Amino acid sequence: MNKNKKIVTLLLVLTSVFTVAFAQGTKEPAQIMEPEAAALVEQINNTNSQNELFGASAAQSTDEFTLEEMLQYAIEDERLALAEYEFIMKEFNVSRPFSNIIKAEQSHEKALLNLYDVYGFEVSDFDATSHVVLPDSLSEIYDIGVEAEIANIAMYDKFLSYDLPDDVRRVFEALKKGSLNHLDSFKKQSTKY
Repeated sequence: MNKNKKIVTLLLVLTSVFTVAFAQGTKEPAQIMEPEAAALVEQINNTNSQNELFGASAAQSTDEFTLEEMLQYAIEDERLALAEYEFIMKEFNVSRPFSNIIKAEQSHEKALLNLYDVYGFEVSDFDATSHVVLPDSLSEIYDIGVEAEIANIAMYDKFLSYDLPDDVRRVFEALKKGSLNHLDSFKKQSTKY
């Protein structure tokens, strides 16, 4: 399993673990992890000690956020999705559903940038393309989309559990809804392959 696949797998494992942990009211996700999942998390954490956590994976690594951190993780994840889907379209010469989803990701970014302006935060400089997961084959591209959207939805679920200003809550709810729609599109495409 290459490093990028391991990172995506970790995102799925962590999303499941935190969702179950939250539902069960536990603060120790490791208590409910299968041994294989715990070993994978440890292996990925060792890999990620060399790579900075980014976007949804960074949001899943902590339970306390400032509003600025939420916006940072959200914009990183939206830009990561945009970069990933643009790469997939170019490399695999596919259009749908990526062309439509790219337009949505651009509007997601714009909504987040508006919040940055409203709250007077500065967008930090980062390169989303360095975090892109590169699929090995055409058949994997939709699975990568599914995994990315699941992680994105989990991030927004986590943020929405906070007491947020109304405008921020509306944007996060809209972005989560968009990601749910993207997830459905990717799942439909994935079943075709």
